[in-house]
Amino acid sequence: MKTSLALTALGLLRLSTAAAQDLSGEWQGVERNPITRRSDFEYWPVQLSLQNGKGNALSGELYQEIGGQPEYKVLFRMEGSRTKSGVSLSHKGTEFDISPRNGVWCRGGIVFTYDAAEEKLTGKAAYQPLMSCSTGDLELYRVRLKSAATVPAGVATDLVVTGKNVRWFADADLRKPLAAGNTYRTRLSKTTTFYLMQGYYVTDRSAVVPITIKVAGPAPRKPEPVPPATAPDAELPGAASPAIATSEAAALPAPVTAAPLVLPTVLFKLGTAELLPTAAPALDSLAAQLRRRPELRVRVAGHTDRIGEPSKNRILSEQRAAAVKDYLVQAGIDAGRLETIGYGDSKPLYATPDARNRRVEVQEVK
Repeated sequence: MKTSLALTALGLLRLSTAAAQDLSGEWQGVERNPITRRSDFEYWPVQLSLQNGKGNALSGELYQEIGGQPEYKVLFRMEGSRTKSGVSLSHKGTEFDISPRNGVWCRGGIVFTYDAAEEKLTGKAAYQPLMSCSTGDLELYRVRLKSAATVPAGVATDLVVTGKNVRWFADADLRKPLAAGNTYRTRLSKTTTFYLMQGYYVTDRSAVVPITIKVAGPAPRKPEPVPPATAPDAELPGAASPAIATSEAAALPAPVTAAPLVLPTVLFKLGTAELLPTAAPALDSLAAQLRRRPELRVRVAGHTDRIGEPSKNRILSEQRAAAVKDYLVQAGIDAGRLETIGYGDSKPLYATPDARNRRVEVQEVK
């Protein structure tokens, strides 16, 4: 079984000066099998943390999961160096390795090409021949501020960042969502730190990136109006991202109707009813809908993937629905307006294994 290591290496610098571009930081994305290209089954979420060393040297850690089975994971120590055409890394040991039975994590190296405009790394891995190990295609993104780090006080300004499926929060705990997309239009009166997270192949180790914007000068007497934000449509993992500075799909639910609505994110850790931090934007938006529509009553339905025993999955799905209800009640919603039900693994939307089956649906009830 190939549990393919994404030995990431960082890429081609656009050397407008003699100094090499800083490629340190958090890179997030995915590896796929270039032979099958079955993104619905064979994919491996990746989180790469890089630090600069002496000269052109780089070191760091590479974390990887099996897509749809995040209980199988590995953390590698990485070392490498930049070159004129890119950067090459190789593994230097593991911090931990949790593999399926009869499975291995592929090892070798990879050369990445760096796209400075999108802060994107693409490349091909070449693995040591072992079982099904051969090659892999990788795609990683980094959150970086592209607009000015200092803005005029009290003036509506576009803050622009790179990254894929970016979410903006007012707090490091990701409890106060602000916006989704590569551009956030806001008006600041003081220096402010925003906390950003990419929704592109999220793992338990996905990084929260702080972006601090400084404010200069006095606020104008008549502040410019800020256009109201619009809630983009939900998107599935791996969906294509628009160009930088355009709005992206958000982890916010559409208006609740009589038809079942899938909350657009994986809300729970595998095998538990514990809510992930990334669930907060969707649940906060749902609570806001319920406050705006006091007559609305909803049914919260929990679902699981087809991993494990059906009887246990049914109980787990009921616990997940109850966890969402508890969250909404804590957000000020009357418990009498919320019904819960668990369907276990009886209604998958995707071929197992797939983390998107680990979902919650809501629908209006009369």
